[in-house]
Amino acid sequence: MINGAHLVIYTKDPEADRAFFRDVLKFSSVDAGHGWLIFALPPAEAAFHPSEENDQHELYFMCDDLKATMAALKGKKV
Repeated sequence: MINGAHLVIYTKDPEADRAFFRDVLKFSSVDAGHGWLIFALPPAEAAFHPSEENDQHELYFMCDDLKATMAALKGKKV
């Protein structure tokens, strides 16, 4: 039985995105070597939608209190 998944996000600025996940979102991580951080994520879901291209990706985060989360992120200049 599959008991987990690994998500790869391709980005033009991986250092900034790693810093965002580490410093702003406070996701814990392990270093896979040479600064390649693997982040632990909260429970996740996957959905598949029709598209004419395979080059569009979306990442959503869920929370229990949207107003409090938005305020906390705004306080971190997000």
